[in-house]
Amino acid sequence: MLQQFLHDFGYFALFLGTFFEGETILVLAGFLAFRGYMDINLVVVVAFFGSYAGDQLWYFMGRKHGRKLLARKPRWQMMGDRALEHIRRHPDIWVLSFRFVYGLRTVMPVAIGLSGYPPGRYLLLNGIGAAIWATALAAAAYHFGAVLEGMLGSIKKYELWVLGALLVLGVGLWLRRRFKNARLAKKIYEDEQIAKAEQAAKAEQLQLAEPAKSAEPKPPVE
Repeated sequence: MLQQFLHDFGYFALFLGTFFEGETILVLAGFLAFRGYMDINLVVVVAFFGSYAGDQLWYFMGRKHGRKLLARKPRWQMMGDRALEHIRRHPDIWVLSFRFVYGLRTVMPVAIGLSGYPPGRYLLLNGIGAAIWATALAAAAYHFGAVLEGMLGSIKKYELWVLGALLVLGVGLWLRRRFKNARLAKKIYEDEQIAKAEQAAKAEQLQLAEPAKSAEPKPPVE
């Protein structure tokens, strides 16, 4: 049943997952390739195209609507400002390596597009980075399965437990980021409300001070 499902939908799911920042699904695919349910070469190729296509889309979206996209989420805005600083210092290094920094798969391409990084250069270096990322992560997951088999012997009876643990880990990381985003959004909202209240208090003080100044007696004119 699992083998038939993966044969019918596995590579499509892998493409969609890597298109949208899918480290977890690539790790799962690498492990499933070790178990013989998927082909490791196809896993690398599909993950490459999914990652490459997604990051190209975010890059061009960043060139056209970068500030609007980053302003949609408080954490994106904060991370985007930091990303722009990194890109201005070492642009090529960050284009090649941002996939390996958890949580930057969406924000960094937008920031790179916003920074004015040349499209042709991004097309090339983004492809190199996607190839390294897909190969390294899939190979690591594949060899992780080999290490487990060396420790436990045949892991056929444990494979569902391993897949479940990897899924739980991926969901846990996703939930952690969601809660972190929610806390950050709440803090930014509270800071904005405090700033507005302070501005309103200052404006009220100025309004009260103006009538007092106009009521002061003027010196007689000689």
